[in-house]
This record gives sequence, structure tokens and C-alpha cells, in this order.
Amino acid sequence: MSIPFWCIFISALLIFIAKAPLARAMNQEGGSYDNHHPRAQQARLTGFGARALAAHQNSFEAFPLFAVAVLMAHVTQSSGWLVDWLAVIFVITRVLYLVFYWADLHWQRSVVWMVGMVCTLLIMLTPAMR
Repeated sequence: MSIPFWCIFISALLIFIAKAPLARAMNQEGGSYDNHHPRAQQARLTGFGARALAAHQNSFEAFPLFAVAVLMAHVTQSSGWLVDWLAVIFVITRVLYLVFYWADLHWQRSVVWMVGMVCTLLIMLTPAMR
């Protein structure tokens, strides 16, 4: 499997990794995780719990665009060292994004989000650079 495809896999795992702190925050809110009405419980979260929810949701939002970008590069046979590096940098930014969101480091989070988005868009443009 290619490096960009591994990066898609890791990015998918990060969605579920981002759920762990959210589940912990939900468990602390109200004394237990409300599996009957988890979205209502999530809506009541504040502080760390609200940030954990937002980080988890953003992981879902970032994943499809990145996966499509990698698949565009693959289908057009534009894969190569540039796509490999951009995909790895994207994954690194997503890990940092989660950590920065959980730690409430807002401007750092925004910077790594932007770097990750630029990587995704550049991967999408690699077919045009051939």
C-alpha cells in the first residue's frame, strides 16, 4: 500500500481517536455517558468537552476532502514524492490539530489546520502539474 493510502487509513483512525476524549468528557458530564441521547449530552458540554466535540467533528469534515485528493492523485497517476510528503504532512497536522484543540491553543490550531488544508489542495492540483 502506498504512503498516501496509509495516510488515508491513519486519518480515518484519527476520527475515532478524537472520540476518546469526547467520550470521557461526556462520561464526566452528568456522571455517565448517555447512550440514549448522546447528541443532547454533547450539546451541553462546555470547556474541554466542547473542544473535544469540535475536534472530533472537524476530523469528520477534513477526512473526505483529503481522501478525495489522494484518490485524485492516484487515479491520474500523479502520485510521487510530492504527494507522499504532502500526505504525511497532512497527517502530522491533523494530530497536532487535535492536540492543540484539546489544549485550547487556538492560534496554533488554526495554523496547523491551514497547513493541512493547503496540503490537501496541493495534492488535488498535482494532476495539473504533470
